[in-house]
Amino acid sequence: MSAEALLEQARAGLRRVAPEELAGLSDVLLVDIRPHHNRLAEGEIPGSVPVERIVLEWRLDPAGEYRIPGFGAETTVVVLCNEGYASSLAARDLQRVGLPNATDLVGGFRAYAEAGLPIREGATPAVV
Repeated sequence: MSAEALLEQARAGLRRVAPEELAGLSDVLLVDIRPHHNRLAEGEIPGSVPVERIVLEWRLDPAGEYRIPGFGAETTVVVLCNEGYASSLAARDLQRVGLPNATDLVGGFRAYAEAGLPIREGATPAVV
């Protein structure tokens, strides 16, 4: 199966969120999986939690012992990457570990920034 087919399959199970929709969501955990150098150069979305992609499933498994606090299995988890590709695959994987409302940000951080929405300068340390 090609990468494009995998992406299409992943997105078929998501209700993706447009950047302008973020502010209107309640009970949401916004997870930034972009590398540190991207967050440092471009900034972050206020309120987002940076989590390295390599540990994402462990930190967000609602039943896992290594999960980060502050969300439950019914929380809407919105994953974002640079442009909205890797985040679709990550959101699909989060659904598989027990977060049925996991989804991603259409167009990623760059679409959010291009929409003129608020950005926090710099990069906070990622959850590892």
